Amino acid sequence: MESLSNRAKVLTKKPMTLAERAYLPAIFQGLSITMQHFFRAATKKQITIRYPEETRPFSPVFRGLHVLKRDEAGRERCTACGLCAVACPAEAITMVAGERKKGEENLYREEKYAVSYEINMLRCIFCGLCEEACPKAAVYLQADKMAPPRFERDEFIYGKDRLVEPVTPDNRSKRGIQLTPEQADKLRTQLA
Repeated sequence: MESLSNRAKVLTKKPMTLAERAYLPAIFQGLSITMQHFFRAATKKQITIRYPEETRPFSPVFRGLHVLKRDEAGRERCTACGLCAVACPAEAITMVAGERKKGEENLYREEKYAVSYEINMLRCIFCGLCEEACPKAAVYLQADKMAPPRFERDEFIYGKDRLVEPVTPDNRSKRGIQLTPEQADKLRTQLA
């Protein structure tokens, strides 16, 4: 087919020289670039950190490990409504709801509570949609902790034993509904 402009450029393929056929110039050019980067990196600041002894500073919007929050009286906030599980795009959250029994008023906030609450950390994408969907402010992604490395798959399924925040006020997460030192002392005396 003829071009519309009738301008055609004929290209001729010139034969390669012996050095080009042996690829020697290309090899030496690649080695020279590698050596330049090698010596340039030796003079630069070291990028590698020695994890876990050293940690990188976290971003202010970092979303880390999940925690199920407690209220001021030390009761679990989660009412097993299931909105966090519905909002999770990775379908990493599963829960089983149960009815509160007599005498458990100091453990659970509402009549309904989560008997079982599990998050599969291998599926979780740490998007924070579960945190936004929770109407009771029970689910938070901590800004100061990340999921630790493990060797077994079943260790990445976090149940209530790992997710529910400790009862003692001093061990609570730094993110979420904060307790002032006075509130923490008051809660400590109530729990004692």
